[in-house]
Amino acid sequence: MIPRRLLLPVAVGVALLQIGFLVFMIAGRASILRSGTEVTLQVEPVDPRDLLRGDYVVLGYNISRIPTSILINQEDAASNGEDRVVFVRLRADESGIWQPVAASYDAHLPEEAATGEVDIKGATHGSWSATTEFIDVDYGIERFYVPEGEGREIERNLNARSFRMKVVVDANGSAQIKSFHDGETMLYEEPIY
Repeated sequence: MIPRRLLLPVAVGVALLQIGFLVFMIAGRASILRSGTEVTLQVEPVDPRDLLRGDYVVLGYNISRIPTSILINQEDAASNGEDRVVFVRLRADESGIWQPVAASYDAHLPEEAATGEVDIKGATHGSWSATTEFIDVDYGIERFYVPEGEGREIERNLNARSFRMKVVVDANGSAQIKSFHDGETMLYEEPIY
């Protein structure tokens, strides 16, 4: 039992720890948005029958499914169902959409990214073998929150129009969503704080 005279200081200490944790999370996200490299990805629907779940939309990207032919360490490609980290090197094509050009399991690619390239960190799940042609990669940016009631409109138009997501990637490969676009028109922008 905590003595009554210590109750207030303990409560203040716990509150400060909780606030400090929240500030740490927000500051980390804001740091990526301020100083990372911006890339543009083509949005692809994951499941056109059930995209909206509450106030967010589940999305896939043109980099969500990468060919195993771009893996530099293919001898280590087989997996028995364990999750693995994968680093994917991206480069913009002529239309400004960033495409995967190389990938590596469990470690950064051996050569530094050239000017106009960026390495993004993701995770693979499930089993695959040396005969697998594509692997699915999650980057932590597959869930996009929308203002309440506006998700249905995006859901209806996702297959019909060209939606793009601007994503910021930091030096460690972590990604954060920056803004959501319908063609060249920005629909939503994530606030830094």
